[in-house]
Amino acid sequence: MLVFDVGPACPPAIMSRTVKFSLGPDDIEEDVIPRPHTPPVSSSRSATQSPDRAPELMRHHSGASITSSGQPSFSRCDADTPDEFPHATKRTMRDYLKRYEEMFIITPQRMRIIANVLEETLEKGLKEPGQVVPMIPTWVFGWPTGNEKGDYLALDLGGTNLRVCLVTLAGQGQFAITQSKYRLSEEIRQGSAVDLFDYCATSVLNFITEHSGDAPGRLIAPGTILPLGFTFSYPCEQDRIDHAMLIRWTKGFGVSGAEGQDCGKLFQDALSKHQVPVVLASVINDTTGTLIASHYVDPSTRIGVILGTGCNAAYMEKVGAIDKIAKLGIDAAESMAINCEWGAFDSFTHANLPRTRFDEAVDRQSNKPGEQSFEKLISGAYLGEILRLVINELIVDGIIFAGQNTYKLEKPYSLDTAVLSMMESDTTDELLTIVGMFVHYYNLETTLSERQFFRALARLIGRRAARLAACGIGALVSKMDILEEGCSVGADGSLYNKYPGFAKRIHEGLVDIFGDKGHNITTHHAEDGSGVGSAIIAAMTKQRRDEGKYPQV
Repeated sequence: MLVFDVGPACPPAIMSRTVKFSLGPDDIEEDVIPRPHTPPVSSSRSATQSPDRAPELMRHHSGASITSSGQPSFSRCDADTPDEFPHATKRTMRDYLKRYEEMFIITPQRMRIIANVLEETLEKGLKEPGQVVPMIPTWVFGWPTGNEKGDYLALDLGGTNLRVCLVTLAGQGQFAITQSKYRLSEEIRQGSAVDLFDYCATSVLNFITEHSGDAPGRLIAPGTILPLGFTFSYPCEQDRIDHAMLIRWTKGFGVSGAEGQDCGKLFQDALSKHQVPVVLASVINDTTGTLIASHYVDPSTRIGVILGTGCNAAYMEKVGAIDKIAKLGIDAAESMAINCEWGAFDSFTHANLPRTRFDEAVDRQSNKPGEQSFEKLISGAYLGEILRLVINELIVDGIIFAGQNTYKLEKPYSLDTAVLSMMESDTTDELLTIVGMFVHYYNLETTLSERQFFRALARLIGRRAARLAACGIGALVSKMDILEEGCSVGADGSLYNKYPGFAKRIHEGLVDIFGDKGHNITTHHAEDGSGVGSAIIAAMTKQRRDEGKYPQV
């Protein structure tokens, strides 16, 4: 049993003991924690401080003693006299978890409401330009046949990396891919458009140079000019398939001189400037590429989603349902892929999504406050920060890490979403992975009850993200009227591929929305949309243009 040296300045009420509660499979061994009496208005704490404030950090002071094992033992000592806590009551980590459960749990009824409103929002985006969820026509007509062949280059400008691929399509849904990755530095991500697209062009040139020649193993014959598909995974308006007017940056990008500009032209200018031997065939979103690549391999695929650093969906729509392009004279029966950009759902108004004060803090501190509201609740770019803010609220309130230096957790985005994944994956009795993680990354010691609390909190945040993703898929399924027949959803991104239980939670969410018919909707790991999908679309576009079909787009 640990002995706490509280000293004369600490009231007896704030000594702690350990109690075991029977809570089922998610038992939490509780350190019973005092809840400080709220000081009167005349105290040193600001009377205007809201109990629902966004977490702001302050230092706490603690007494410490050394146990017989030589380990320090800390006790919270913020009061000068016992009178500071005349009505102190004891709360457990389980009590605090219940507080956050109320914030992060989404009921089936709420999910159905969200899906219905999102479906209405998708319809508006098809009818009129300038909507918050823009429902962008991609000028990718119809599905691939599976028999596309040839060599194509693809450039994927993602959130953290630049990837150049050489894709050889062999027909019958078969392909081979050779690729190289190039790191996107923060200077590039926050620099100028000229610097960004120069970097893209020189990366393509370096890749071609590396793989060109007559020597064995060289994949590109000297003098070859290959079609290139550019995967540009940011909201754009496109009046043709090789143009892309950037609406707004997402994924933390802040490159100047690009918003409102044709990024297809900016890239083409950089390719010409550096004399890169390619023909820019198409500019697509990674979600559109995911849709097409997944269908190329599995023709039952009807929807493509990205659940990673970003959050988006694409599907195939009849041109006759896209009112805003009716004047272009394209056959109404033609099918075209639509890039939804649903990450913007509920932006600015914040009328429909269940945002917590932590979500609001993430939004305020982002480089695009008010925007991408749906994405900020789901995307892997933000889940770790949401957890960090919750933890910091408990630090500020003196509930956890008393007497320890928490400065590393004070830094925004110092807790990555991969941490949530590791927490949920820890199945050891003592949660040793979480022990090591806090010691290694933050130099912090944790109790078992704290570790159990952190894991449960990670589950709440991760489960909410998956259930909101299910709302998005459900809205598309309902809009497409394919619930009865069912469909397959090609899903890509780090959350879907690596976060434990994410796919299962999506399926559970679909059943909560649709009942047993939700089982008709399945998800599967998508093919490489940014690379293979982009190459397939370049091949489809080349064939369409060779046939003279819809040359205006």
